[in-house]
Amino acid sequence: MDLGLSHRIAIVTGASRGIGLAVARALVREGATVVAGARGTTPELEALAGSGRLLAVEVDLSDPDGPRTLVDAAVSAYGGVDVLVNNVGAVRPRVDGFLKVTDEDWEATLTVNFLAAVRATRAVLPHMAEKGEGCVVTVSSVNAFLPDPLVIDYGAAKAALSNFCKAVSKEFGPRGIRVNTVSPGPVATALWLGDDGVAASVSAATGGSPQSVAEQAAGGTATGRFTRPEEIADLVAFLAGDRGGNITGADFVIDGGLVTTL
Repeated sequence: MDLGLSHRIAIVTGASRGIGLAVARALVREGATVVAGARGTTPELEALAGSGRLLAVEVDLSDPDGPRTLVDAAVSAYGGVDVLVNNVGAVRPRVDGFLKVTDEDWEATLTVNFLAAVRATRAVLPHMAEKGEGCVVTVSSVNAFLPDPLVIDYGAAKAALSNFCKAVSKEFGPRGIRVNTVSPGPVATALWLGDDGVAASVSAATGGSPQSVAEQAAGGTATGRFTRPEEIADLVAFLAGDRGGNITGADFVIDGGLVTTL
């Protein structure tokens, strides 16, 4: 299936690993040119840059000027932006409870999980509006509508993010710009399964093993497994392309059936 992404210019934030890297790979495979923003590069991202269809930009997206710097780099290199994928994010399990979450913790979580996307979207929309077309796909989370005290600040940030994207879709839809969100459940990336990931953090606090924590999380889904980052990337690529040309203001849950309500 041709997704209509050939010769499109796409920005992907948090692209050095995990979901972001998978999205960058999927977009390159579909013929897009990708500007990949991340705090640092990785061998995997460098290998993808060797294809000639990816420009890696080292940028701190938690810095207020970081998202605009990334958008400016894309416009300078390629003359515009057709697709923005807001993916950058981070989570720290609050194993000591809500009362131990400081103002600094809240500010850091809101900055990387919410404000980075707000700033990137704000920087890219004028370029898309000038062309009369464009697409923004934002990686949110099931925790936007599935409150969990273990990730209380992360869930609040993702709820704000999903609300923000819906509002932007209403304002800019008449101007030819589509805005959608993708809400994953647990994903088989370092954020969940790495040495400092959710499973390791929870197991260290509870005395279990990271494997048992991960198995318990997977057991809460209907499919009995974590979502693979490539599965999310394929969904993002579809929404970014012409095949999703009349989809806007929508949220797509990809969680293996974790959320059981309508």
